[in-house]
Amino acid sequence: MKINESGNWRSFRHRNYQILFAANAVSNIGTWAQRIAQDWLVLELTHSGTYLGIVTALQFAPFLFFSLHGGALADRFNKRTVLIWTNVGGGAAALILGILEITHIANIAHVCLLALALGISSAIDGPVRQSFTAEIVGESDVANAVSLNSANFNAGRLIGPAISGWLIAAFGTGPSFLVNAFSYACVIVALLNLREDKFFLKVQSTSMTSVREGLQYVKARPDLYVAILIVFFMGTFGLNFQIFNALAATKIFGKGPASYGLLGTFIAIGSLSGALISARLERFRSTYFVVRGSVVFSICVIILSLMPSYLWYAIWLPVCGLAALATLITANSLVQVNSDPAIRGRVMGIYMLIFMGGTPFGSPLIGIFSELFGVRWTIAGCGFISLAAAVTIGLVFRGRAGVPKDISVESVLKAADDDNQNEAN
Repeated sequence: MKINESGNWRSFRHRNYQILFAANAVSNIGTWAQRIAQDWLVLELTHSGTYLGIVTALQFAPFLFFSLHGGALADRFNKRTVLIWTNVGGGAAALILGILEITHIANIAHVCLLALALGISSAIDGPVRQSFTAEIVGESDVANAVSLNSANFNAGRLIGPAISGWLIAAFGTGPSFLVNAFSYACVIVALLNLREDKFFLKVQSTSMTSVREGLQYVKARPDLYVAILIVFFMGTFGLNFQIFNALAATKIFGKGPASYGLLGTFIAIGSLSGALISARLERFRSTYFVVRGSVVFSICVIILSLMPSYLWYAIWLPVCGLAALATLITANSLVQVNSDPAIRGRVMGIYMLIFMGGTPFGSPLIGIFSELFGVRWTIAGCGFISLAAAVTIGLVFRGRAGVPKDISVESVLKAADDDNQNEAN
């Protein structure tokens, strides 16, 4: 099949991208299968929304401590080698939990510990994988690849929860973890089969190796940090469907594991649609599009809290998914494309830190508030917080997010150093 070099599928003209895309498709199914199984296992072991929030927090807490360093690793070392090792770590954590559950040994302490281990692997993997995209498809196709990667991720979200729900109902949660372990092995094999002579490599400045330089760079770029701030509030409060759905299915609608897994499939329908639509919206990529998208998404979450039945809740989830993905893909591609290649890894480390790092704080609060005030009020509250943040950020930074996207990292860091010297004097 001939790929149109200006079309929505143009990233597939790169052989390495084809190989990695296929492996990631399997990996994404495994990831979503484990997410569903892990949440259900926690509820089986504890019957507590608070514990569900704690386990989620443990899985995402490593992003606070390792994302920035993962970004630095991406700028210093061979990204493929780093990704192989992060996948080994993630696969081992999934395999151990699967064996423990199948042998009926698993307890909540095991789940917490292995969720933390998986989180450490993911925190390092995230910024490396994000910045690796440019080496696979080149600068001109980065935005398209980001959209297709998101479509891939959400296709996994469409399939993984349904598979996991069926496996849990038939065999318990253990097989879902083994499926995820196998998916990591597929990614490792794919990474080993990439052709390095087809990578789009650029010579990077050896002097730019510190996390501090990444922070200075983002601080000097309103077009980047406004989008990152929006993503923080969306990720911390609004994008908690993993918890929302588990609590709504069990505590509001009284459903079982198959129905819970199906909710993940419903939201994936909207998320996949948003990802595919985003491939056609590259010309609208801007910081203000991210702000407006966050407003729409937040309103969708508030409406979700009002759904009177399981059916209406499920029907509305795709709308939430579409609004979320259209916004997040724009933010992600904007940050990648507008960042200097020499420092992109550290910028994506900051992005992943902000996007995922709020979850350890938000998840336990959601679990606690759901028990204190009810699930519906908790979902509505998260939507209102995300909405208030989007409106406030949009008003405060209005007119300040128009920094040219081709500004060099050297000029930004030099200006920052000059400012620091002036303040010192």
